[in-house]
Amino acid sequence: MPIIPQVVLWAAGAVATFALARIIRREYQRINEELEAARLATAASTAERAQHPTLRRDPQTGVYRP
Repeated sequence: MPIIPQVVLWAAGAVATFALARIIRREYQRINEELEAARLATAASTAERAQHPTLRRDPQTGVYRP
C-alpha cells in the first residue's frame, strides 16, 4: 500500500497546475502591457527630432541629404 494515496497526489498535481497557469497568465499579461506601451510611445520627442534634420533625396544623384 502506498504511503500517500493517489487521490492526494492527483489533488496536489491539480493545485500545482492551477498555480502554474496563473503565474504564466500573469506574466503573459505583463509582457503584453509592456509591448503595447512601447508600441504606443513615440520613438523620439519633438525636441530630439528638431535636432536632426529630415533627409531628402537629391534628384540629380539619388543620394539622401539633410
